[in-house]
Amino acid sequence: MTRNFKPAPTTHIIDATDRTLGRVASEAASILLGKKSVHFAKNQALPVTVTVNNAGKLHLPSRRTKGKVYMRYTGYPGSLYGMTMEEMITKKGIAEVVKKTVDGMIPRNKLRKSRMKNLVVTE
Repeated sequence: MTRNFKPAPTTHIIDATDRTLGRVASEAASILLGKKSVHFAKNQALPVTVTVNNAGKLHLPSRRTKGKVYMRYTGYPGSLYGMTMEEMITKKGIAEVVKKTVDGMIPRNKLRKSRMKNLVVTE
């Protein structure tokens, strides 16, 4: 892709009904990275919007929701906190779980924020 060329914005819709979280998240991450576009460039965030519909109808087994623990650390001694997926769904909603999963599949560089802004999750 040349410097002056800007591709037209595109929208991809993913239906999450009866699909597993990882498969939906990996598909969304691949599209956000621009892998499905002919204008793919590693050093640019393409104007691609990904909408995940019916996130509340994801197939999540109880073993996963009770066993998966999201850890965070504030930087202070003794301040390592954990929250199970079940707690996160009740407190923040299923959309936050999907966003966190997709965020873990995006490379950690300067384009990460702009790519994640193009992810929309509806329940």
